[in-house]
Amino acid sequence: MHVLFVHKNFPAQFGHIGARGVAERGWTATFVSEKPPGEAGGVRNVQYRPRGGASEGTHYLSRTFENGIWHAAGVYEALKPVSAAISPDLIVGHSGWGSTLFLRELYPDAKVINYFEYFYRPRDSDLDFRKEIPVGEIDRLRSPARNAMILLDLEYCDAGYSPTAYQHDLMPEPYHDKVRVIHDGIDTSVWHRRELPERRIGNLRLAEGERLVTYVSRGMEMMRGFDVFMKTAKRICDARDDVRFVVVGSDRVAYGGDLRHTGGRSFKDHVLATGDYDLDRIHFVGNVKPAILADLLSLSDLHFYLTVPFVLSWSCLDAMACGATMLCSDTAPVREVISDGENGYLVDFFDDAAFAERALEVLADPSRHREAVGRAAEATVAERYALDVTFPEMAEFYEEIAARGGS
Repeated sequence: MHVLFVHKNFPAQFGHIGARGVAERGWTATFVSEKPPGEAGGVRNVQYRPRGGASEGTHYLSRTFENGIWHAAGVYEALKPVSAAISPDLIVGHSGWGSTLFLRELYPDAKVINYFEYFYRPRDSDLDFRKEIPVGEIDRLRSPARNAMILLDLEYCDAGYSPTAYQHDLMPEPYHDKVRVIHDGIDTSVWHRRELPERRIGNLRLAEGERLVTYVSRGMEMMRGFDVFMKTAKRICDARDDVRFVVVGSDRVAYGGDLRHTGGRSFKDHVLATGDYDLDRIHFVGNVKPAILADLLSLSDLHFYLTVPFVLSWSCLDAMACGATMLCSDTAPVREVISDGENGYLVDFFDDAAFAERALEVLADPSRHREAVGRAAEATVAERYALDVTFPEMAEFYEEIAARGGS
């Protein structure tokens, strides 16, 4: 079976699936992305370039769709000259980051699967969860318009999948039967608890008895509760002088409109300017390589994961796979993977005092919590989300759809 993956990045969402399909199922796998041509794990990448996109002159409400059309057209134009050499049985695309919309014209016999990550809603969603930031009328109007390409993909694909039940259930009900719940999979050959000879990461060496608290996010932003974490960290610092914090991630906003409320500063700088934080004990290390991050999570005495109702981060499951004691926001995507007191702890997203209280309970005896809820978190990933578990289901799904007859 020849699978063509469509995503603006490479290897991104599908790289590990394609590589494993080549190695274990004998697939041929081709990628089309904006990245330069090349090959990784037996998967060839074809580069596409969108020749246009939304501009200041494009209506704010239609910019997402305008960009999507240019990307879809770019994919089509890149593949058209090589369509005789690339003949997929199955096309798999990330709806929103790699539209498959026009590819049936090139490959009428191929089946199409789309990965559906999120469906936007103007109310009772990520948009208005943080009540302290009013939602502008234009943003409420934009929310359903952002679904235009997703709706086209839902209509024209042969099948789809979402990584969690929470994300699946956001899809319009008429399409629920068309979209399955299959997680991408966590590579537990990378993300697992490591027994390390000393409590040290890079230049940071923990003293005897010092506690380590970790926080990981692509960007430091409201969507992932960076400000709530920092308020909690201050409370912990005030209560104990033997705790260090390591914050992994970029000083940027990946989601949301935080920068409208920060006076031109990054959200990180905005938060730091509004509180008295002990930055000798709170270490911002930027992005780190997966192996180093897995070491850090293995050393962690307590790991924070906060999110508004939105896409569940891979980092949450990565930390669980490393056996970290999880302290998380009590929000819908998290409740799907964390049961309070069993494989982690849940606290109201906005209650930094309650977060600190629970954190101090854990830090009083971190090894006890790690051997109980941390081990349970590891087991959750091993049983439900490890790539060894999810890949066979994913591969069978791909092969089932590819084998369907008819147009």
